[in-house]
Amino acid sequence: MNSIYNYTKEDLENYFKEIGESKFRAGQVFDWLYIKRVESFDEMTNLKKDLIKYLNQNFSMERLKLVKKQSDVDVNKYLFELYDGNKIEAVLMRHDYGNSLCVSSQVGCNMGCRFCESGRLKKLRNLSAFELVLQILAVEEDINERVSHVVLMGIGEPFDNYDNVMKFINIINDPKGINIGIRHITVSTCGIVPKIREFTKEKTGVNLAISLHAPTNDIRNKIMPINKAYKIEDIINSVKEYIKVTNRRVTFEYILLKDVNDTEECAKKLVSLLKGLNCYVNLIPYNETSHIEYKTSLKVTINKFYDILKESNINVTIRREFGSKVSAACGQLRSEQTLLKGKIK
Repeated sequence: MNSIYNYTKEDLENYFKEIGESKFRAGQVFDWLYIKRVESFDEMTNLKKDLIKYLNQNFSMERLKLVKKQSDVDVNKYLFELYDGNKIEAVLMRHDYGNSLCVSSQVGCNMGCRFCESGRLKKLRNLSAFELVLQILAVEEDINERVSHVVLMGIGEPFDNYDNVMKFINIINDPKGINIGIRHITVSTCGIVPKIREFTKEKTGVNLAISLHAPTNDIRNKIMPINKAYKIEDIINSVKEYIKVTNRRVTFEYILLKDVNDTEECAKKLVSLLKGLNCYVNLIPYNETSHIEYKTSLKVTINKFYDILKESNINVTIRREFGSKVSAACGQLRSEQTLLKGKIK
């Protein structure tokens, strides 16, 4: 599908130049798409009629289809259907600083993290940039409010879809596009070291989050297969390089799994691993599902883990729990829809 939403402003400028149009048309089109939010080329009244006809013949403005929406206090979870029938999720979380949207970057995921609902359904394909962009537009239309922050932490591994993710960031950060501030965009990776190094060289200003979830290779090997390819030491070295080059703080995501990675010993080993790094640890209470054997850590255990990090001068917070009444685990809503039918859609 040749979606108009798949083009950066520079892409459109080059495209219009190739077909003999002025490149300023790109800015006009972006204005209609992202400021005025029209749903057809015919509404772009400052374009020539023959150009509107050309756009209608060569581009699509098809949006995502909303299949299901679940809501709880300060959270909406969306299941969208793509043009080919595949399904993805997006989760809106309302904070005091604004509306944060967690978007998916792939249909399914091949990283296979044992605790993750997304990994139950293997990767079918990468999302194109326009399919990421349309998640934001669909949610903003639903809530009639602006999405101020975007997190690439939904279904899929963003760095396994690197080029499309970077194009997506370009589009949503563009002042003529959705105009989301670069410091309000976060990319999360489970630790694909070569892509962390490539991302470092980009110097985008985008926030980097590492899904660590264990302080030792032994534990991480058991819950995150990617660790067999890229050990914790490799990840930490790439993070040190990132911090040195960008002077940006890195977030480490750490889902607490009962009796797996939540012990006092694990907390102390995590302190040793991260000591001296310009980093921040986000402790995440696990969202249990009926399909996976892992359990949520006790609150007293979570608090003790937090205290050990805090007393060792590690910047740490416990993530506020969202969505107790929705299918909160990443990929859970899609998994429920597809597995009940006996096949992946």
